[in-house]
Amino acid sequence: MALSKNSNSSSSSKKKVSYISVPSQIINSLSSSSLQSLLVSPKKSSRCTNRFSFSYRNPRIWFFTLFLVSLFGMLKLGFNVDPISLPFSRYPCSTNQPLSFDGEHRAESNLGFAQKNDIGSKSSPGYSNSNAILQPDGGKNESLSTEGDFWKQPDGLGFKPCLGFSGQYRRDSKSILKNRWKYLLVVVSGGMNQQRNQIVDAVVIARILGASLVVPVLQVNVIWGDESEFADIFDLEHFKSVLADDVHIVSSLPSTHVMTRPVEEKRTPLHASPQWIRAHYLKRINRERVLLLRGLDSRLSKDLPSDLQRLRCKVAFQALRFSPKILELGNKLASRMRNEGQYLSLHLRMEKDVWVRTGCLPGLTPEYDEIVNSERERHPELLTGRSNMTYNQRKLAGLCPLTALEVTRLLKALEAPKDARIYWAGGEPLGGKEVLEPLTKEFPHFYNKHDLALPGELEPFAKKASVMAAIDYIVCEKSDVFIPSHGGNMGHALQGQRAYAGHKKYITPNKRQMLPYFMNSSLPESDFNRIVKDLHRESLGQPELRMSKAGKDVTKHPVPECMCSDRQQQPQHSEA
Repeated sequence: MALSKNSNSSSSSKKKVSYISVPSQIINSLSSSSLQSLLVSPKKSSRCTNRFSFSYRNPRIWFFTLFLVSLFGMLKLGFNVDPISLPFSRYPCSTNQPLSFDGEHRAESNLGFAQKNDIGSKSSPGYSNSNAILQPDGGKNESLSTEGDFWKQPDGLGFKPCLGFSGQYRRDSKSILKNRWKYLLVVVSGGMNQQRNQIVDAVVIARILGASLVVPVLQVNVIWGDESEFADIFDLEHFKSVLADDVHIVSSLPSTHVMTRPVEEKRTPLHASPQWIRAHYLKRINRERVLLLRGLDSRLSKDLPSDLQRLRCKVAFQALRFSPKILELGNKLASRMRNEGQYLSLHLRMEKDVWVRTGCLPGLTPEYDEIVNSERERHPELLTGRSNMTYNQRKLAGLCPLTALEVTRLLKALEAPKDARIYWAGGEPLGGKEVLEPLTKEFPHFYNKHDLALPGELEPFAKKASVMAAIDYIVCEKSDVFIPSHGGNMGHALQGQRAYAGHKKYITPNKRQMLPYFMNSSLPESDFNRIVKDLHRESLGQPELRMSKAGKDVTKHPVPECMCSDRQQQPQHSEA
């Protein structure tokens, strides 16, 4: 037996392996499987015993025994040989000494063969991007990081769109569509998504009154100064065509009604029922022939007869298609996000007007908090609801938008891959893009429409906030996963749209229950992640029955009125 020439140099580094030359007779007498069994401890002691039941008359065994004795003798004398690197276990019968692998260096044999299928190697049949770890003791494969689960879509339970109107609805349509002598005018206000909601209700109210609908007028937005008209945002001809069997729609009043002074109504109460609409408006529109309605936001009841609920879905999900120019650009940006695979979309509500309207504070610096408080004091009418609550009360109730840091921690808890491509929708955050640094540091592939658009593509729409919101809507609707940092009209509209498209993943942040854990600085990050992930197991866009709670909007929860599964028979109800 002789030491390798490299043995002296290996003594200078603890991490280097010392090599031992072994007589060829011993190598030739062992099969490759026998050699491998020396590297991996056998599981059963009986096999171990049999391995050493050799004949004492065999000269090779005596030579092998002398070799072992001299080897361990050298170790005792101080040779710098790392016993872990030797191809023999100190406890050949032990079953509790697993073979360990260095995280960066492959386990190699110095006896003439190499391991072909390394754990974690892409050439290995068991390789998985989900970081599956093979248990060395023969246990089951477990995935410590389930990145694939983040992209996994919820079980839609077979629900598909089905707008089967009742026989009575179809019979009533014949007489309603023939009526061309009374007209409903509607002025819708707010941002693009708020206007969408009012247009949906305008169609339903026209149906209730049996009136023709003049294409809704979009009121000039006082905040953004957007003067877009209906046809600038939506495909007008498509809108008319899809609803041709439900409501007669015209672009303007006919000449016979132009000189008629419309009866104007601004005081429609919240959650007005079809019965209330008929009782208060039917006689007036029959007498005056033209009725003008304003301020329809959330005025019509969310609990309507099934046929009217289906009409709501038909308007929201089928009739209100964006104009060809907007669709073309929105689809281009979505394709650019899709070029490298799956992507996540976020709707971030961090603009100055959002902090003012919600009664919340951005929590950036005292200066920014003062800006928001001063604006709210000058315009108290901008505060939306619950004016008696303090900022802290609103925050604890889950009524405030998530900050960039909170969104980042939520994504990490939900195990979003660090290399995930993220599209963020929304206006310029208060404080500038620096506010988004917690997100961009953790998730560097972070884009908005301005990042994706080619020079000049967005220029025609630079001063049209509604068009910009429509582009955001398209890119978000086509994403694999969507998360809003706050509720709002866009989030609600996309929740219904994604459900109607087959329950595409939509994660609703459970802000009220998450907040105590956000505030607990002593909670280990691993515990925080586990708790937050568990809080969202039922908030991933799974089908939810609208009728489980009164007042739910069917355009947000289209099951069961507008969607049915193979196991569900579509109910037939009359219109009223």
